[in-house]
This record gives sequence, structure tokens and C-alpha cells, in this order.
Amino acid sequence: MTWYKLMCNCQELQLIGTLNGGQSFRWTHNKDTDEWLGVFSKTVWKLRQKEDYLHYEVIGSLLNDTPKIGTKRKNGVAKVDSEDLYKKLLQDYFRLDVNLSEYYKEWSEKDELFRSVCKQFYGIRMLNQEPVENLFSFICSQNNHISRISSLVEKLCTHYGEVICEYEGITYHAFPEAEKLSQPQVESELRKLGFGYRAKFIQKSAAAIVDAGGENWFAALKEMKYKEARAELMKLQGIGPKVADCICLMSLGHLSALPVDTHVYQIAAQHYLPHLRGKKSVTEKMYVEIGDHFRALYGDYTGWAHTVLFCADLKKFQNGTETASTKSKKKC
Repeated sequence: MTWYKLMCNCQELQLIGTLNGGQSFRWTHNKDTDEWLGVFSKTVWKLRQKEDYLHYEVIGSLLNDTPKIGTKRKNGVAKVDSEDLYKKLLQDYFRLDVNLSEYYKEWSEKDELFRSVCKQFYGIRMLNQEPVENLFSFICSQNNHISRISSLVEKLCTHYGEVICEYEGITYHAFPEAEKLSQPQVESELRKLGFGYRAKFIQKSAAAIVDAGGENWFAALKEMKYKEARAELMKLQGIGPKVADCICLMSLGHLSALPVDTHVYQIAAQHYLPHLRGKKSVTEKMYVEIGDHFRALYGDYTGWAHTVLFCADLKKFQNGTETASTKSKKKC
């Protein structure tokens, strides 16, 4: 296998904060080599950062309609290089068309708290995920911690997803299509696998998505206004305001969406909306107030900006070896 590289200054992309901050659940970090192994777009990837480049290996892929890197036509004219395809997938996944430094500067000028944390938590990018995987992953996330969410997501892939490849003794699967999860027997199968009440939500939501048009339905949600798309998502079983906002933000391009969980509430109450302190739960009215406050502060990229504050609030990035600054600045 061969390492390829994509020009990307490490100030523009920090892998540890982006891949380990609760957005996606299919990435693992090898601390010895400082490499990341993960799956998206029916492809198994290995990533690492060095200086001004993102280095990547394609371990395996189901994108078989593309030529292998370096192959040529018989007449000597080079085919479309599959390296271009994988590079484009990475650029889209990390939204590398967005000049993040400019936004960090803008957000810092608007917000003192952001200005105080952004130097350590630089390069935190909002992943552009596939809607099917994003939606069902966040149904799994309800009342759960990250390690168990990751376990449930992998069970979905292992039992219903296509095999991509085997690597170092592990078989990797693509995330299943909604059609696979929509079959009536899926609910009982998932209950046996430990999904609990989420089993019903997954099967019923998958069936509703298929009936609504599948990929075409998701494409329509991307074209809708944020609040309209959010309302459509909340018609699915098991999707409330927070999960709907996660999907809007992470896979539908509605970057002003703000999922309000305990972390977001605590940040808001402590630093921005002191009258909300001491509340036992986030009411619908509080949810709207918090979201609207930050949208007024940050604008169209509210969800992205707040993801930086969210990472700064996570305990695993505080006072430990796995902090954004200690892991990434060594490579800059």
C-alpha cells in the first residue's frame, strides 16, 4: 500500500479534535504511530498528519468502478486517476474548501470565550458525513456514551453492511443502506444484539426513509431551509430535536443547526445565559433560546463554531495526554 498526500496545513485541520470529538464513531487512533484508521464512503482509510500535508492510505474500497492508481488505457492515454477520487472524497469529508482560519478570526472577534480556547483547539472541522450513517449513528447515541455508541454502530455494519476488506485480521464493513435496515425482522434482530428500544426506532425510521424516497429524500432535505429539514427529520421515530439538529449539522449542510445537549447547556448557562443556571433539564423553550442566542452570535456557521467550544469542554481533552495542543502542535 502507498501513502498519498493532500496539502492541508495542520492549523486548518486537527485530526484528534475532529475525529475524536463525538461527530463520527468509526475512527480509531493508534497512539504509537499517531495514525487514524476509519471507514466512510464504503472505503477503509488510514490518515496521518505531517507538516503541511494530510497523508492517507486507501486500505480497501467498494468503489470498484474507478481504475486503480497508475493504470492506463491501451492507447497510452491515462485514465481518470482514482487518486483524484479519493482526494476529492477527503476534501469533501473534511470540508477543506472552507478557509477555517478566516472563520476562527471572525468568531474570535465576536466571542471572548471562543478567543480563549481556539489557540489550543485550532483546526476543528465539521465533518460532512453521509446522511444514512449519520442518522442511524445518532439514533444509537441516545442515552449512551461514545464507546457503546461505537459498538452499536459497528454491529449495524457487521450484520447488515457489505464487506469492504480484511486488514490485520479485522474485517471491515460499509455502513448499511437504509433498505437493509428497513426489513421487518430487523427490529427483533437488533434487540437480540443489545440495541434495546433503539431497535424499533432504527427499523421504523429506515422503513419511513425508504418509503419517502431514500437518497432523493435526503437530497431534498439538503435543499430545504434548516427549520423545514429539521421538522421533516422529527417525523421519524426516535428522532427528537437534538438528533435532528445533529443530522442537519453533520450531513445535510445546515451549519447553523445547534444540537443542545448537557455540554452545550452548561456552556450556555455558565458563560452566556446566566439566568439558565441550575436548571434540572433543558426544556423546549430553553433549547430554542440557547440555539437562537448562538445563531445571533455566530451566524450561518453556528454549529461549527460551537463544536470548537464543545471539544474544549470535553474532559478527555482537558489536563491529560490526549489534548488538542500536545498531540497536534508537535506536527506543525
